Amino acid sequence: MISKIERTIAFRYLRPKKKEGFLKVISIFSFTGIALGVAILIIVMSVMDGFRAELISKILGFNPHIIVKPYERKIEKNDLSKLNILNENITRTTFTFSGQGILINKEYTTGILVRSYLENDIHKISLIRDGIIDGSLSNFKEKTISIGKELAISLNLVVGDEITLMSTSNLQTPFGNLPLQEKFMISSVYSTGLAEFDQNVIFMSFKDANSLFELTDKDLNLEIFLKKPGKVEPIKEEIQKIFNDYYVYSWADLNKSFFGALKVERNVMFIILTLIIIVAAFNIISGLTILVKNKTKEIAILRTIGVSKKSIAKIFFLTGFSIGMLATITGVIIGVLFSYYVEEIRVLITSIFDIKLFPEEIYFLSQIPSEINLGYIFVISFFSLLITFFATIFPSLSAAKLDPIEALKYE
Repeated sequence: MISKIERTIAFRYLRPKKKEGFLKVISIFSFTGIALGVAILIIVMSVMDGFRAELISKILGFNPHIIVKPYERKIEKNDLSKLNILNENITRTTFTFSGQGILINKEYTTGILVRSYLENDIHKISLIRDGIIDGSLSNFKEKTISIGKELAISLNLVVGDEITLMSTSNLQTPFGNLPLQEKFMISSVYSTGLAEFDQNVIFMSFKDANSLFELTDKDLNLEIFLKKPGKVEPIKEEIQKIFNDYYVYSWADLNKSFFGALKVERNVMFIILTLIIIVAAFNIISGLTILVKNKTKEIAILRTIGVSKKSIAKIFFLTGFSIGMLATITGVIIGVLFSYYVEEIRVLITSIFDIKLFPEEIYFLSQIPSEINLGYIFVISFFSLLITFFATIFPSLSAAKLDPIEALKYE
């Protein structure tokens, strides 16, 4: 335990005298360095976790959780009945088609990904249903398509416009094989918040896709949606046993390298930014060492009046650790507040300096996401206090080892 007199002396040392101005500067730098290090770590971890959570949310809202793709044999209805044993994990299943095509609009031509659903099934995709910004999904019928916001802007398209779609299927004519193409009307424009999807994906009815791509039963994929998509791997293994003649893959498989890179980047950033705290902790060592030198006479007097070596070590340890603890608390408060209002701060900086801090075309999101993780805050705070703890040990022990006779010899 730390006694009252130890606390009194330690807190007095936290307020250097006027002639100890250099010591005060070192203390300020130590405090500021640790506080900024902790705050930046929390902000970076929160933004990266938010970025990951937002992407997962968009991907899961846009893509199926598990896809069963046939090889040579189509998926039979009796195969679907085998999924009944997993009813408590599955919310719904649907047959879909995905293919590549070319969208032609007057002088504009661009490659797109065509996704086809039954008329009622597209209403079940919440990201599309809730993201309609023009038109209506009620108009999603034969010879109509739904396109993304970014694609509509880049090709100058609006609801009601007519476009031509060209598929990869060929039509035999007296002049040779020509790609199939048909005209469609835009019935709605959606926005998912993911620029990559909004730029490249269009939706059409299953009947139109069947006509445009000349589909067969082997071209249809079975999409499976789960109640807990985060726990996809064990369910995927069970589904693979059921559909052992088909190719089964999940949303995690499709994005494994991307999320793996995010995880590595997050860990590397944690290590690099922790160095800020370590550097600031060295300032504590310097400051306490100088403080010990300046307080040599006082230490000697305290020792002669009966204060033990252990108490001297506690005094200087408490002085240094108090700086680290207060800096850590300040850093946590700054980091949490900044993370909570990061989007508002981005908008403010953008409006003041007229610069684009978070371009959609690069990050695929329309705003900076942030997710405050209490676990990370605890880990960051723990590491900060641990580094401060070790930084204060050496100077504290040095102060305790000071010989009062030698210290007073030249006074």
